[in-house]
Amino acid sequence: MRADEATEDVYRRLRPGLLRLANLLTGSEATAEDVVQDAFMGYQRNAAHVDNPDGYLRTSVVNLSRTAHRRTARERRHRPDVVTVTHIPEYDETWAVLRRLPYRHRAALVLRFYADMSEADIAAALGCRPGTVKSLVHRGLARVKEALA
Repeated sequence: MRADEATEDVYRRLRPGLLRLANLLTGSEATAEDVVQDAFMGYQRNAAHVDNPDGYLRTSVVNLSRTAHRRTARERRHRPDVVTVTHIPEYDETWAVLRRLPYRHRAALVLRFYADMSEADIAAALGCRPGTVKSLVHRGLARVKEALA
């Protein structure tokens, strides 16, 4: 962290991108807001010990999104999955398929193709090896292609 960069500056600089990332990972703007807020609360508690706020917060958002995704998946078993994201049928269909993927496949695809992260960065964010990231992306794309075929 830059010595002169206060938590408020980090918040202003990183919040928009983290919200987009969390929204893609969770599938919900409201949940994304909660995830990002929780990530910043954790960062604020530990800011003095954090050397890389970007990495710390991105990893926090990925982990908190995983937790939210698990909770939502349990809730979803008892209600139908109807979602309209863009009102563009092709995008909404793709989004619905993406939402049905297992979390790690979904996270790998979002981090790779939306956040444009390297395999090494994705591996760090997901807590796995770069080879596992390759496998997750490959299998996730295969599932999306199969579902859209």
